[in-house]
Amino acid sequence: MVRARKYVVVNEFKGWPKREDFQIEEHELPPLKDGEILVKTQWLSVDPYMRAHSSKERYDQFGYNIAVVIETKAADYPVGTKVVSHKGWCDYCILDTNKVYEDTGKIYKLPTMKGLPDSLAVGAVGMPGATAYFGFLEHCRPKPGETVVVTGAAGAVGSLVGQIAKIKGCKVIGFAGSDEKVKWLESIGFDKAINYKTADTAAALRAAAPQGVDCYYDNVGGELSSTILYQMNQYGRVVVIGFISSYNEDSKNLTKVTPLQPAILFHRLSIRGYVVWESLDKFPEAFEQITKWIQSGKIVAKEHVTEGFENLFDALIGVLRGDNIGKAVVKI
Repeated sequence: MVRARKYVVVNEFKGWPKREDFQIEEHELPPLKDGEILVKTQWLSVDPYMRAHSSKERYDQFGYNIAVVIETKAADYPVGTKVVSHKGWCDYCILDTNKVYEDTGKIYKLPTMKGLPDSLAVGAVGMPGATAYFGFLEHCRPKPGETVVVTGAAGAVGSLVGQIAKIKGCKVIGFAGSDEKVKWLESIGFDKAINYKTADTAAALRAAAPQGVDCYYDNVGGELSSTILYQMNQYGRVVVIGFISSYNEDSKNLTKVTPLQPAILFHRLSIRGYVVWESLDKFPEAFEQITKWIQSGKIVAKEHVTEGFENLFDALIGVLRGDNIGKAVVKI
C-alpha cells in the first residue's frame, strides 16, 4: 500500500492566502480497480487561477501535474507511462483513465516533447500554452501590422501571447511589474515593455502606441485595463482571461476603477471572456504548433522552478506576488 500526501484547502481565502489555509494530509491509497493507474508526481503547476477559486467547503487543491505510472490496471497505460492530469497537489494519486472530469476532461498522456523538458507540459505545451494560443488567435484575431497590448506580460500566458503576436506580424507592447521583467520581455522580442509600477501608464502607452491599440489581451484587470481600453482603436478586440490585480481583494470592498462603458461604447469594442476549458478538444493543435515554435527558436518558454512538495504554498504566493518570470512549476 502507498501512503500519499495532498494539499487540502481548509479555510475560505480572506485576502492573501495564508499558510494555515492549507493542510498537508496523509492517507493510504486503496487497491486499484479496473481502468485505474497509480502515479507518482514529478512536476506540479502553480497558477494565479488557483486563488480566484475560494470556497467555504474544504477541497483538495486542484491544478495540473505531470506524473509517471508506477502501477496499472489499464492496458493503455503501462508502467512508466507519463501522464498529465488536473488531479492537483499530491505526490501520489490514483487516476481513473476512463473518467471524464468536469471542466478538465480526461487525463492524457504526456505530449510528444521532441527533446523539450517534460515540465513544459504544464506550461507552454500545456494549459497555459493553450490559453495563450486559442485565446489570442481565435478571439483577438490579429492581423499583420496591428498593435497588441498584453498585461501580465512576463507571466506564463502573457509572455507566450506576446511572442505569438510577433510571429503573426504585430507590434507588441507588454506591461509588467519590474524593470527586470521589462528587460526580459524586450529581449524576447516585445517592441516595448512598460513597468506599470513606476511609469505613467497612460502617457507611456500613448508614446508606445501613438496610432492606438487594436488588440488587448487582459490578464490582470484593474485600473490598468481601464487605461488601455480608452486608448483602443475603433472596433478593437479585447480578450479577458484573468483579473489577478483583484484576486486578493475583499469582494465587498474592491478597488474602484474608471468606468469601462464609455470606452466600450464609443470605441465600439468587442470584449470576450475566455476560459481555456472550452477548447479542450483542440489542445493537441496548440501543443504541436507551440512545440514547433519553441524548437525553431521563435518562442522562448521560460520557467521559474521551485523544488520540494513542502514548498508549494510559497510558490503560489510567489506567483500572486509576481516573483516569477515565465511559468512557475514545482519539481517533486
